[in-house]
Amino acid sequence: MDVSLQSLANGLDTIWVLLCAALVFFMEAGFAALEAGFVRSKSSINIIMKVIMDCTVGMLGYWIIGFAIMYGIDKFGLIGTNGIAVRGTLDHLGLNIPVDAFWIFQAAFAIAVATIVSGAVAERMKFGPYIIFSFLATALIYPVAGHWIWGGGWLGQLGMKDFAGSAAVHAVGGWASLAAVMVLEPRLGKYEKDGSANVLLAHNLPLAALGAFILWFGWFGFNPGSSLSGLDLNIARIAVTTNLAAAAGGTVGTLYTLWKWGKPDPSMTINGALAGLVAVTGGTAYVSHASAIIIGSIAGILVVWAVGLFDKKGIDDPVGAIAVHGVNGTFGAVAVGLFAQDGGLFTGGGTHLLLVQIIGVLSVSLWAFGSTYVIFKLLKAAVGIRVTAEEEIEGMDVVEHGIAAYNNPRPTQDGVGQAYIKSDLVAE
Repeated sequence: MDVSLQSLANGLDTIWVLLCAALVFFMEAGFAALEAGFVRSKSSINIIMKVIMDCTVGMLGYWIIGFAIMYGIDKFGLIGTNGIAVRGTLDHLGLNIPVDAFWIFQAAFAIAVATIVSGAVAERMKFGPYIIFSFLATALIYPVAGHWIWGGGWLGQLGMKDFAGSAAVHAVGGWASLAAVMVLEPRLGKYEKDGSANVLLAHNLPLAALGAFILWFGWFGFNPGSSLSGLDLNIARIAVTTNLAAAAGGTVGTLYTLWKWGKPDPSMTINGALAGLVAVTGGTAYVSHASAIIIGSIAGILVVWAVGLFDKKGIDDPVGAIAVHGVNGTFGAVAVGLFAQDGGLFTGGGTHLLLVQIIGVLSVSLWAFGSTYVIFKLLKAAVGIRVTAEEEIEGMDVVEHGIAAYNNPRPTQDGVGQAYIKSDLVAE
């Protein structure tokens, strides 16, 4: 069989994109472990179930309508108009890989946006309403923002640069999380009447650290994969800038907390590395090694500062999703306008790109916040979004799923331990 050089190149690019799609999808395992580790044990199964729903219901939402809104033929710079259920003519995309390969890669991004929110609303949101939100996040909220930047919309027409999604993915997910948390309100016992915050301890930091490592690993699909070509030699630099920013964020997060509190905070080391990854995602293909380290270092400080600020404002985010993704996704988008080797303010490019980046990230952030706030308000009015106080105290795992994460013994009235299992609960 004769194989042309073009068909060989297309085949290699297809393999590359599918491999990267698998890496990005595997990040959901990282999210699940990270978030389960950061919450209390009595709600760890529930948070994993929410992440699984993002992978199931969210994936279907993106297939049914989300992809069409994001990558369909542009209408007024605002929305795509064809491609429902990934059908119809999509030649306008100009792909050299099958549409199915492009779709599965983009779908893995879409479910990540919903999963960012799952951590912020942990330990008190009802399971059913979350499923509805997960569908809407992947079918509407993310696709609209993605179309504006990547799908031929008005921000892309302005010249906004967001290579792998500091704005389109992370800022959107982060500021959607803020809106959700504001409507949902804090967990019981998180804040005193004077506004001071109590620490509701993570139940398994080693599990959270494992989740962070999986996310870091998956980012090598997230960022280099956005080239959509395994033949683009710039993927090597993208991998290096990705890694350097993560390393800088984790290092500075550690050193900053050591200086601030006298002991290095493991949770801030974890979130510092993730913040570095988030911040460099938008400019990973456009910045130098040194700039990636600077971006990651700033992110390592910003995440510590932002977690403290939100706590003071009564914004209860158990995993730090708003600080990691909202704050540093926004910073990462702006950083492109500062550090991009072509057009960045600090590289002699003037202020044009910087202004475009600021307009762009503010626009998608406002869209994400506003649309999520409306959705949560409607869900609250229609079906309720929060479990009762008694159910929250009992724990989301038993209340929502009828099972505990850990089969630990608990004392009984006669002092004899018994397994904490479903049959035991029924007997009571």
